[in-house]
Amino acid sequence: MEPVLIVLVVLVVVAFIALIKTIQVIPQASAAIVERFGRYTRTLNAGLNIVVPFIDRVRNRIDLREQVVPFPPQPVITQDNLVVNIDTVIYYQVTDPRAATYEVASYIQAIEQLTVTTLRNIIGSMDLESTLTSREVINAGLRGVLDEATGKWGIRVNRVELKAIEPPTSIQDSMEKQMRADRDKRAAILTAEGQRQAQILKAEGEKQADVLKAEGEAQAAVLRADGEAAAIRTVFEAIHDGDADQKLLAYQYLQTLPELAKGDSNKLWIIPSEVGDALKGLGGAFGGLTGNGGGANGGALAAPTVPQAPPAATQVPLDPAAGPRPVDVEKGSARPRVDPAREYRKIDPE
Repeated sequence: MEPVLIVLVVLVVVAFIALIKTIQVIPQASAAIVERFGRYTRTLNAGLNIVVPFIDRVRNRIDLREQVVPFPPQPVITQDNLVVNIDTVIYYQVTDPRAATYEVASYIQAIEQLTVTTLRNIIGSMDLESTLTSREVINAGLRGVLDEATGKWGIRVNRVELKAIEPPTSIQDSMEKQMRADRDKRAAILTAEGQRQAQILKAEGEKQADVLKAEGEAQAAVLRADGEAAAIRTVFEAIHDGDADQKLLAYQYLQTLPELAKGDSNKLWIIPSEVGDALKGLGGAFGGLTGNGGGANGGALAAPTVPQAPPAATQVPLDPAAGPRPVDVEKGSARPRVDPAREYRKIDPE
């Protein structure tokens, strides 16, 4: 009984192992290559799959999702003979598991080497400045070459990115100095432009202020002249409407005379000849009022004595011994002859 039991146990174990090898469960977004006696038979997709145990063999499982592979920095020589280190990142996806398994031994290593050689070809035709400023051009050229070469491997390159472009240390120092000089230059230019614009605006503001001030003064002068003209016109009309006689005008004339003597700088006051006429007019007015009227006793009142008018034009020199200077009278007007070398006293009309 013991040998039979051993055989039964062996058969059960073999059957269990065969069952395990028969049922293959493939995860989502994955694929498996099946070989029968070392030859490709089929590709297992995601889900439950049945294979022949001990005859079919699952060689490897391939991830069909998009993969990201960073490559270490690679030294590349530019057109101007400068060595730069470039880090790259490849985004790829397996589209044909069979080709990725049998067309290339290791597609990851193949993509890395192809990336390095293609990158050297592209960077070798560009100088350092173009390399630093033309990442999109480098990415597009690198992706086109990789996509064309990896198509037969069942690989699709979705994107190629340059992580970093590191020039030599000496070049970095020179670039920093150049950038600092450019920034200082732009700052100086902007400062000068700002000062220039400020001066222009200030000059324009002062110009507009002067123009507005001049316009205001002109308008004020015009309004002042209009006001004075209106006042003179009103006074003239009032005089003519009131029919002022000679006596009123003479009185107003005498009231104006003290204004002529005002001021500390007046060394000489020349009395015009019209003062005498004014005084005679006032004397005649007072004489007309009192010459024919009756007094308290019914008799005639004597006319008041009218002060004699001063000469038409009298000049009083500072030297009493010199005496008054002569006066020239032409056509009823007095024209005093004034010696500029002599100082004269000012006569107070009051």
